[in-house]
Amino acid sequence: MPCEIPAAVERYLRQVEAGPYRVGPEIRALAAYVRRVFETEELRVETERLEQYLSLARYFPFERLFPWQECLAALWLCTYRRDGLPRWKTLFAMLARGGGKDGFIAFCSFCLTSPYNPVPRYNVDVCANNEDQSNRPVQDVVEALETPRFAAKLKKHYYHTKELVQGRKNRGVITGHTNNPKGRDGLRSGCVIFNEVHQYENYKNINVFETGLGKRADPRVGIITSNGTVSDGPLDDYLRKARAILFEGEEDGGMLPFVCCLEKEEQVHDEANWTMANPSLPFLPSLMAETRKQYQDWKDHPEEHVQFLPKRMGLRRGFQELAVTDYEKVLATNTPLPDLRGWNCVASIDYAELDDWASVNLHFRRGDDRYDINHAWLCLKSKTLSRVRAPWEAWVQAGHMTAVDDVSIHPDLLAAYIQEAGRQYNIKLLSMDHFRWTLVSASMKKIGFDASDKSRVKLIRPSDIMQTDPVIQTCFDRGYFHWGDQPHLRWAVNNTKRVRSGRAQGTDTGNYYYAKIEGKSRKTDPFMALAAGMAAEGVLGDGLPLRPPPIGAITF
Repeated sequence: MPCEIPAAVERYLRQVEAGPYRVGPEIRALAAYVRRVFETEELRVETERLEQYLSLARYFPFERLFPWQECLAALWLCTYRRDGLPRWKTLFAMLARGGGKDGFIAFCSFCLTSPYNPVPRYNVDVCANNEDQSNRPVQDVVEALETPRFAAKLKKHYYHTKELVQGRKNRGVITGHTNNPKGRDGLRSGCVIFNEVHQYENYKNINVFETGLGKRADPRVGIITSNGTVSDGPLDDYLRKARAILFEGEEDGGMLPFVCCLEKEEQVHDEANWTMANPSLPFLPSLMAETRKQYQDWKDHPEEHVQFLPKRMGLRRGFQELAVTDYEKVLATNTPLPDLRGWNCVASIDYAELDDWASVNLHFRRGDDRYDINHAWLCLKSKTLSRVRAPWEAWVQAGHMTAVDDVSIHPDLLAAYIQEAGRQYNIKLLSMDHFRWTLVSASMKKIGFDASDKSRVKLIRPSDIMQTDPVIQTCFDRGYFHWGDQPHLRWAVNNTKRVRSGRAQGTDTGNYYYAKIEGKSRKTDPFMALAAGMAAEGVLGDGLPLRPPPIGAITF
């Protein structure tokens, strides 16, 4: 049976949908996602406990939570699955500095160690890179406990020192920890909260602290942060996962994604957009004044205020260069494919190592519109497979990929796919990276593609991809790409970054090449196969289909 959405959540969702303040696409998608979960899943909300928790806000200087905080508290702390476990074990929240992250951590910690939490000895461990960040939420709770008008009452319910707080009835302890994984194996956490995870370069500390979960009922993880300047770290993985949940329908795995940021740098010049990065801003006039001052300082001297964009607006400098295109433009490629049988096409291949991933792309064109059919193979014995954070098993089951249970992906598998495609489509040319041809050449020759015949095979060089990038950008910008439902291809685009050629050497050419955002867990082969096909699309002419479609294989 569907569960009624609690009032605290409903208030915030309506605020997002009605639009008194601007929000980003991630928050709009979150509202739709939460409504869908409540409509389709059997949930239970502990409404009485939620009201008890929310009443505890009066002991803090803010006296009442912001609407977004009430919503997240209801979903993270008080919403349960049919089996009694928290529906959202993990809260991932990214928002701008000054939005109330530390206060929210302090409030949730206070609730979970209060008499209202029925799970005894529910320890809350707050982890951060430095002592100030780890202890700040603890100190916020201590200050609330020492407020003169509440001190006598709260002393009956909490014991505290300057370093920790303990609920007298619950017996749970709130403790701050610096980012040092040594000596943490004995933790018995009910909830682990990672504060400002944007500074983390790896998962060592995260993994150690999460191993302390499971010894108490209702385990929870909080990942609460602003944006930062560390690339390819855990924050990038959490953002990818969050956006996949919100925009691609990826299984959430118990993660509640709350992502607040501007979409692009140009939006910073309209202060009405600032609420996209900081949903608390409309309620904090002093913070708005400070943000205006910092904005002006950044405009006047951007080189001296490099933290303004990531910290206040949720954007990294160079954000537009990092991504191949905007996320919504990638999603816009999910339009139905026409019947392509008999059309001219380019078949293209990409792989880095055949003991990892490989991909074949069939690229079609009609006028400005481009149509692509993409298939990928993954080696089950790949050393990096365990690091891939993508639902590849579901993609295999859906037919988008093939799992190869062998030491490597044999080139004959790619050749067989291309040969079968030739029975339905008119393959004008085969294209692939010049340096990767050797390993597949024998298999391709068997089906009629020999590199010595340049009318049949085009070997792509980096300069060809650079020349193709402006066309690829135009296709994304104007909606010319049509891929149908191919999630593995969209995933590969989002794993790829554009890099300006020559910038590192001080000889910026204005051209771009493509590179992996992260070398082990984020594969780019499907998109790079498409790019290789785009680099050879000149052979397609106007791309009009042949009629009638060819029957059977072409023989040579």
